[in-house]
Amino acid sequence: MKAVRIRNIAVLVLIAGLAAFTIAYKVKSEPQAVPAMQQAAEQESGAYAGRKAPSFMLEEGGKQYKVDGPREKAVILNFWASWCDPCKQEAPELNKLAMKYSEVLDVYGINVTSQDYKPNAERFVKKYMLTFPVMYDLKGQIFDKYNGAVFPTNVLIDKNGVVSEVILGVLSSEELEKKIIALTGS
Repeated sequence: MKAVRIRNIAVLVLIAGLAAFTIAYKVKSEPQAVPAMQQAAEQESGAYAGRKAPSFMLEEGGKQYKVDGPREKAVILNFWASWCDPCKQEAPELNKLAMKYSEVLDVYGINVTSQDYKPNAERFVKKYMLTFPVMYDLKGQIFDKYNGAVFPTNVLIDKNGVVSEVILGVLSSEELEKKIIALTGS
């Protein structure tokens, strides 16, 4: 009788542990839009809503791409890796939105090559026929400047060079389009 009771308690503890793990994993993997006031309060520097976007310049294919203060169009920085399943899910939709809003929005794909393999990233660009500029953050320095933590991370920057929002994970195409419309005033 005592052995049965100990076994039942062990089973309950195991089930509770698995439930806690499942909940923690689900919460961690859901996309998050971090509120502006929370971001500003958390740290003094970095890419936070309401703050000037950290400046950088990357070159790809003989052309320079930079983020540094006011610009003609709003921009989305899409940090990704070729092995990232949510990045694969997001790529076709991001490509469509980049083409649809090309008059008012620049999309810069930034492969975090320090956490990827460049030939795989190049295959990813070809497979998904990305039409927006794709650059390679070879040492992860840009990703670090933007406090990157997960893939994909999308940073929305308005025409004044101010971070509007940092999106961790994948949003639905409809949700992302609403954010683009709000960002660009389209």
